[in-house]
Amino acid sequence: QVQLVESGGGLVQPGGSLRLSCAKSRNIFSRYTMGWYRQAPGKERELVARIDSASGSTNYLDSVKGRFTISRDNANYTVYLQMNSLKPEDTAVYYCNLYIFTTREDYWGQGTQVTVSS
Repeated sequence: QVQLVESGGGLVQPGGSLRLSCAKSRNIFSRYTMGWYRQAPGKERELVARIDSASGSTNYLDSVKGRFTISRDNANYTVYLQMNSLKPEDTAVYYCNLYIFTTREDYWGQGTQVTVSS
């Protein structure tokens, strides 16, 4: 089992910035992806950004490219999502996700609210 602990959500004005953090409870020695999804009211959950543990390659939702950056701190088992130039349409609950390829285990954080509003 792996626990994911998220932090960093909140209320910010349009154009502002937030940084989300997601820490996993232990190291994982096989290939995995770790990233962020979001779900706005009445909409489906969508992938925002993720990073591959083996290659370090990243994927982003088109609408956040150039504004959001995902990064990792392997020593602290943590992934960050730096969100800049936030827009009202970025308002959603953001969920951290961990997917382990070899065992097909899929873990989710509890979710953190991000609200972009003036």
